Amino acid sequence: MALPTNGKNLPRIDQVTPLAAIPGGEFLIRGKDLKGSLLKPDIRFGEVSAPIIVGSDSMVIARVPEGASVGELSVGGSPWTCEIGIQIADSLHPVASPAIDTLGNIYATFSGARGQKTPVAVYKIDLNYSVRPFVTDLMNATSLAFGADGSLYVSSRYEGIIYQASISGDLSIYCEGMGTATGLAFDRRGNLFVGDRSGTIFKISPDRQIYVFATLEPSVAAYHLAFDEVGNLYVSGPTTSSFDTIQRISPEGIVSVFYRGLGRPQGIAFDAEGNLYCCASLRGRRGVVRITPSGDSAELFLSGPNIVGLAFSPSRAMIVATNNAIFRVDAAIKGRPLP
Repeated sequence: MALPTNGKNLPRIDQVTPLAAIPGGEFLIRGKDLKGSLLKPDIRFGEVSAPIIVGSDSMVIARVPEGASVGELSVGGSPWTCEIGIQIADSLHPVASPAIDTLGNIYATFSGARGQKTPVAVYKIDLNYSVRPFVTDLMNATSLAFGADGSLYVSSRYEGIIYQASISGDLSIYCEGMGTATGLAFDRRGNLFVGDRSGTIFKISPDRQIYVFATLEPSVAAYHLAFDEVGNLYVSGPTTSSFDTIQRISPEGIVSVFYRGLGRPQGIAFDAEGNLYCCASLRGRRGVVRITPSGDSAELFLSGPNIVGLAFSPSRAMIVATNNAIFRVDAAIKGRPLP
């Protein structure tokens, strides 16, 4: 039984959603006597006090501050375990999901403004979180994907070129004429799929023959691509609608709606159970949304601002990319093995 404090019970936490957040994200806390004996709830992450967005005895929305301790939320001294992402790299400019090699090294872009040639296009973040230049001399690096050959493939939305980078970062042109090339994904047969955000999904065979695989509504920013276990291609990309969809394209090129109701959907990835994770807003809350394999329901899994991409590491962490940084969240989720 809770002990009284100046005529009030100690706060009781009944529920905290979502399951995880990065700094700048928000947790919704429900319970009883959340203010305790104070005028407003005392929310802390470790020793760091959290800003209160909404506060009452039964519901609080608290923003995760910079410097928040991993894993420990408290309301008036009452603890609750939650996952807080830690920043592992900054001063980057991703516009899509990071890529992760078989060893767990992370690759992320410094994309730059359209037509801007940056000194470094792709950075490599090793297992010690040391950040080093990996690819230079490439304009507007956009999407990243590893092929079965171990090479990293990089799209340039400015040039419409897909580049192939060796394990040492040496570049060669893999394919040209891809329009405003954004999303990349390989299927299990080694075909590379490229999203031209003006409305075309291209299929490039292993011998570099190019086909138009499907046509979609143009995106105002980029397409993001991912395959499920049975070979369906999923495509996200913000349009002018505030109620956007994730499209599912069958191996035969038939387009259907998988899920409708997201705001500005961007990077996507599957876990081993078939759930799809999408960087988007859901019912006004921004972060990473988890959608069931059937597409029947969705929930906010992680809260955070400016999230553009995600990937799962071999250690079952979720790697989250914002528009200027990379975070690691120990989500204990096994990602779907990539082809």
